[in-house]
Amino acid sequence: MRLVELVIEDEDIYGVDAISLVENPAIEENWIALKEERVEFKTMDEEKRILIGAALVPDKPIYRRKGEDEYYVYMSKSTIRQAAELYLMRQNQHEATFEHDEKIDGCCVVESWIVEGEHDKSQNFGMNLPQGTWMVSMKILNDVIWNDYVKTGKVKGFSIEGYFADKAQFAKAIVKSDKRTKSGKKIEMESYADYPEAVKNNAKKGIELNEKVNNKCATQVGKVRAQQLASGEAISEETIKRMYSYLSRAQEYYDEGDTEACGTISYLLWGGLAGLRWSESKLKELEMLSAIEEVLQSSQD
Repeated sequence: MRLVELVIEDEDIYGVDAISLVENPAIEENWIALKEERVEFKTMDEEKRILIGAALVPDKPIYRRKGEDEYYVYMSKSTIRQAAELYLMRQNQHEATFEHDEKIDGCCVVESWIVEGEHDKSQNFGMNLPQGTWMVSMKILNDVIWNDYVKTGKVKGFSIEGYFADKAQFAKAIVKSDKRTKSGKKIEMESYADYPEAVKNNAKKGIELNEKVNNKCATQVGKVRAQQLASGEAISEETIKRMYSYLSRAQEYYDEGDTEACGTISYLLWGGLAGLRWSESKLKELEMLSAIEEVLQSSQD
């Protein structure tokens, strides 16, 4: 089953066009209808009719199915922040729909923010959401929507509408039978060769620089790793973990201007800064696949 990262490649094309009120939000986070006494700015003569909730949650695998194709999608913190900013810049606050079908008037996003830390105000309403979550408050002036759907509980959350690109590099997994697990299934990871050209080029540069100093830099493991990366060979999950571990620790010894220093050469042999970014991203994908496996297991309990 595929795990696909959604990204915004072109800000003129991609992004969130509207927010829909739905019964079953894909992000599985319900908003809360704020009562008057829980609104920071109170009025004395009318109900506030404000809903607060998560529009997008980072790194959360969301199941999708198109015909026979089943897969999961997710968005990173940076993409969610980008989407939230574009939504406001395009002045889409009044764009709302009902169950992704019918455009509705009288619904407007009056507040938008990104959860930054442990003391985010969303916690005042019983929400425990990860950093990077896009939160919105929506005011409902439409009497039909408020009375017939919100107050009756027929709609329970927000769901975004928009266009996003599928990132070319995605994790692949195979669901296999495994009697040792609760569900009788296990997700096995393939090896990966989807690292960017910058990783390959850094490894090649490291090999060339090391040759100029008579190959005195790096361990044999580092030299072998560089040959793998330079030739585009697939590497295992364990190798990715070692790659991230080394590049995280050794970054302080990397000096782009000193091409004879062993710290610089060794760092490039492991893929350099591009390798650090890719390995970090890939490990996040693997963590999400583990979360998917837990969902598979719990569904069988």
